[in-house]
Amino acid sequence: MTLHTALQDPCLIDLLKERYHEVQEIVQKKWDEKSDLYISDSGWSIIACIYDEPLPVSSVTRQMGITRQATHKFIKSLSEKGLIDVYDRESNKKGKCVALTPFGKRCYIERMELKARIEDDIVRKLGDERIKTLKDILQSDWGI
Repeated sequence: MTLHTALQDPCLIDLLKERYHEVQEIVQKKWDEKSDLYISDSGWSIIACIYDEPLPVSSVTRQMGITRQATHKFIKSLSEKGLIDVYDRESNKKGKCVALTPFGKRCYIERMELKARIEDDIVRKLGDERIKTLKDILQSDWGI
C-alpha cells in the first residue's frame, strides 16, 4: 500500500477502533438509561474476569494487563459499589481474592443481556451472513 493510498483509504486499525468506541458508547448509554450505577469499561472487564469464579487480585492484574495499582483502584471502586467482595486468600494471607456479590452477578447478566439486544439490532441491520463472516474474520489468526 502506498502512502497516497493509505491517506485516501481509511486504515483498518482506525476503523476497528472507531467501531469499538462507537459500540462501547452505545452500550454505556443504554446501561446509564437503566441504572444510576456507573461502572467503567475496566470495571466491567474485571467483573467479566471474575464472573465464573473468584480470583486472586494478582491473577486479575495479569489478565487485565494493567498495573497492580490500577487494579486495586478499580477493585476498591467496585467493592464500594457492592459489586464485589474482597477477602483474604486461605493459602496466602498476604494476597487477596475478589468475587462477585449477588448484586454484581445481576448487574453483569443485565449488561450481557443489553449487549445481546444491541448485537441483535446490528444483525438485523447487517444480516446474519455478514455478521457470521465478520465474526469469523475477527476470530481467525491474523498472523501478526
